[in-house]
Amino acid sequence: MSDQQEKERIVQAAGEKFFAQGFSKVTVDEIASEVGMSKKTIYKFFPSKEDIMRAVAHFMMKRVEREVGKIVLSEKPFEQKLTEFLSVIGSIVGRSGRAQMLLDMKKHAPELWKEIETFRREQLLTKVQTMFRQAKAEGVFRDDLNTEIFMLMFIHCVEGIVNPYTLSEHPFSAAEAFQSIFKILFNGALTDEARAKLHLFEPTYSPNL
Repeated sequence: MSDQQEKERIVQAAGEKFFAQGFSKVTVDEIASEVGMSKKTIYKFFPSKEDIMRAVAHFMMKRVEREVGKIVLSEKPFEQKLTEFLSVIGSIVGRSGRAQMLLDMKKHAPELWKEIETFRREQLLTKVQTMFRQAKAEGVFRDDLNTEIFMLMFIHCVEGIVNPYTLSEHPFSAAEAFQSIFKILFNGALTDEARAKLHLFEPTYSPNL
């Protein structure tokens, strides 16, 4: 097995444990046991547990950027793109959106947390804006909708709700919050015809993927 494959095994196993238990409750010993390696081998690739968490976060961000990018750049109609977007975000955020994991990340790796917030603002929300522009061009939004205000509402809802502090105080997951934001906002923004094409009222993701 190559060094790259071993690193990927560590990141995958660590990510599963971090998402399930939170960063602070998982030890390097537990990660080593999970992948059948010694701690010495783990530290050869990652000098600290924080480095492992950084690798996990970067893996997730690259996956989001890759999969969402494919959706946005496709030639599919807006309604189909939105459904696929929710499915992808739900499957990824549903796992990484555990409140304890996010709180630990913010506490133990503040620079990494800033990097994630920048990624969300400059990559994820930018791609959503691209889809919104497509929706406007395709006549999916109601004629009386102010799309600029609508976009600001969406951004502030995501930033105000899908964050570690809010999630830690409520029983819903990040994926459920994301899904509800879209459901509520788009229910009032789309034309009747466009709304009929969407399946926003049905689960389109599996939080355990």
